[in-house]
Amino acid sequence: MPRTITVKGIGKVTAVPDYIVISMSLEAQKQEYEETLELAAKKIEYLNAALEEIGFEKKSVKTTNFNVRTDYERVKDRNGNYKSLFNGYVCSHRLKVEFDFDTKRLAQTLYAISKCLAEPELSISFTVKDPTSVNKELLRSATVNAKEKAQILCEASNVKLGELITIDYNWGELNIVSHTDYLLEEKCMAMPVGGLADIEIEPDDIDVSDTATFVWEIK
Repeated sequence: MPRTITVKGIGKVTAVPDYIVISMSLEAQKQEYEETLELAAKKIEYLNAALEEIGFEKKSVKTTNFNVRTDYERVKDRNGNYKSLFNGYVCSHRLKVEFDFDTKRLAQTLYAISKCLAEPELSISFTVKDPTSVNKELLRSATVNAKEKAQILCEASNVKLGELITIDYNWGELNIVSHTDYLLEEKCMAMPVGGLADIEIEPDDIDVSDTATFVWEIK
């Protein structure tokens, strides 16, 4: 059996956010199933119309999750026993709209959403438009890191590093998002666009790391 050395390479990359993602959550609740879906569809129409008015292309809003469930309320009867009372249907819709980093565009979009009748809950994140390039750089960084470690260990042990035998990598999805929080109350979002657009922000850089395990032969 050949002698081997196993090393975990750690890749680290710092990326500058160049993309904005506004995530939205809409809920509609009615006693009847059809009425619930009609209300949900109407809220989507309001949202799409508001964004199209400020220049977004039709169908710019993308669905990330859609769910319809029944809702029950626990109530106590005259005998003190609890029972479930049907409270209607709830349609939950999670959506997102994305665009290149632009604080004026962000302010304009938030203002339009705050004025539309859909009244969604919002969260804002700063990320990168091309996550693939970040992933590639991470893999290169992890590979270089692992080989440097392996060579140092072999030199210190008076042996030579041989051929690469295996690479083990977990192809999980990375969360390439800045830790910067951008929070605005509804009243602030409803301010005239100029008020928000004058606030220039620079989101914190995105620090991402990943690992891969390499096995080399020892000569």
